[in-house]
Amino acid sequence: WETEEMGGKVKAMAPVEEVDIAAARYEPLVLRAPRLTGFPLRAFVWLLESPLLGPIVTSVLKKHNNMTQMLQHTVIPDRPMFFPEFPPQEPEQGVVTLGEDRDPVERVEEALQCLTPYDPSGRFTSSDEKNPFLYWKIRDFAHAYRSGITTPSAVAEHVIAGVEEWNNKKPPMPMLIYFDAHDLRKQADASTKRFEQGSPISVLDGIFFAIKDDIDCFPYPSKSGTTFFDKIRPVEKDAVLVARLRKCGVIFIGKANMHELGIGVTGNNPNYGTVRNPHSINRYTGASSSGPAALVSSGLCSAAIGTDAGGSVRIPSSLCGIIGLKTTFGRTNMTGVLCDCGTAEVASPLTASVEDSVLVYSALAGCRPMDKLTLRPLPLCVPNLVSSENNDILQSVKVGKYTEWFHDVSDIEISNTCEDALSLLRNTFGCQIEEIILPELLEMRTAHLVTIGSEGFCQLNAHYQEGRRTEMTLDTRGSLALFGSFTSADYVASQRLRRRMMYYHMEAFRKVDVIATPTTGITAPRIPPSALKGESDYIVSAKLMQFIVAGNFLGFPAITVPVGHDKQGLPIGLQLIGRPWGEASLLRVASAVEELCLKRRNRPSTFYDILKA
Repeated sequence: WETEEMGGKVKAMAPVEEVDIAAARYEPLVLRAPRLTGFPLRAFVWLLESPLLGPIVTSVLKKHNNMTQMLQHTVIPDRPMFFPEFPPQEPEQGVVTLGEDRDPVERVEEALQCLTPYDPSGRFTSSDEKNPFLYWKIRDFAHAYRSGITTPSAVAEHVIAGVEEWNNKKPPMPMLIYFDAHDLRKQADASTKRFEQGSPISVLDGIFFAIKDDIDCFPYPSKSGTTFFDKIRPVEKDAVLVARLRKCGVIFIGKANMHELGIGVTGNNPNYGTVRNPHSINRYTGASSSGPAALVSSGLCSAAIGTDAGGSVRIPSSLCGIIGLKTTFGRTNMTGVLCDCGTAEVASPLTASVEDSVLVYSALAGCRPMDKLTLRPLPLCVPNLVSSENNDILQSVKVGKYTEWFHDVSDIEISNTCEDALSLLRNTFGCQIEEIILPELLEMRTAHLVTIGSEGFCQLNAHYQEGRRTEMTLDTRGSLALFGSFTSADYVASQRLRRRMMYYHMEAFRKVDVIATPTTGITAPRIPPSALKGESDYIVSAKLMQFIVAGNFLGFPAITVPVGHDKQGLPIGLQLIGRPWGEASLLRVASAVEELCLKRRNRPSTFYDILKA
């Protein structure tokens, strides 16, 4: 209901349990914000940072985008939910429990037994003319090393040559912020000796990984895409998840480029150069995990680890045509990640295939001790893809689709391609596609922005106030000025909305096992030449984030799988959102979708075949 008070309108929401979900109407997002580069961007940032004019400008922006009405003039009767609180979940079917406290090498070995048997025949001799483009998988490298086809040291030389070649391209493709060829050779030589001695550590031994620049990987610095962060926060040891991977024999090629401080979803970074999409070098890779996605998509490494607080693993994976898994909030230990105290961010893998995601996930997952107490996670599991029950389980899967939301994209080709993939899934395995309704999606987008913006600004505020803001890019400074305008009341109102959103989604999960959407509302956007020194484009950002918010704000696991291309040859991803702690079930469905859509994957126009080379 709505009332007039002192000349203004006050709205009041009904308690969430009283809302008639079936009667909810879908409201498309209408965002009002200028696209700025060059001098207009510099002038706009000056206005935002002005003590006198800044509050006026941010107030107008928030009012024009309905944020003020939504958060300050609306009575929200529900209790705040300050981090994702999940109701108890039923154990997953057809899975193998790995055990969080076990050695990561043992977990990877057990996960390996859950994959379909490896057959190298044809993998190393197949003709491109007769077969669809396929990425080399982790097991391909493992087979090549064990059979003497090549060595980690030989592959390392091809990686080094590829990195140097792409850094010297016109335009340059700076996928790595920190790269040390000597250290890479040292790691590869150690792995090669283990194979020569017949004692590789695991199937991940000798596999090349990239680490996003906001995750500690000793002795490399962590700059988070800035020019200064390594000076105020030296790296003393590996992040917990990096240490787990290193224990399995992984080779780290360096620190991958990213949107500065993760505050942006295009990957634009004037400090080190903007990463370009391997499918079209005049396009963005998307999100802040831009370097990790480009490195995997271009073939320079089998996997990478990124962070995801606003789609930053799933968006670039979708735009670059690879797999991006976002785990349940709390599933991975965030110690050693720069933004390790927020309520939306996780560190997760980007890989070339779903089976590689299974292997990498089994190595790096594992909660912090405190998260085990507060979040009560289900046991760490992977899908048993060789089980005789696998097809029966797939047949029983119910996939939810909110049709109006599903088709709210910039080009109907995106949603139609994703719909075709769901039809293939239904016709092949007998899955059911169920219509669902998710109310208040606009409110969820606003509450998510206020939440991650406030938490990020709080973490950076001391450095921001001490003068470091002048060392940040204009895009980052503009966003931080907006985030700094959010009030404590805005933040608490957003957490009240979080409880409502959790209720609506858990009601949907009473009917379905997985929620399907396109991953993004647009395919990879163009990089305007004027943007290379900085760009602010909230409308493009909103289209990229159209479907990803629930995974972060509510903490659900989600995965993007490539299902085709648009008329320009740009990848389209299908997103699957799962129940809390349901990574194994999600990976099973993703594996089926991947298999059905393999022939729809195209070779990136910029690709380096480091194994065949």
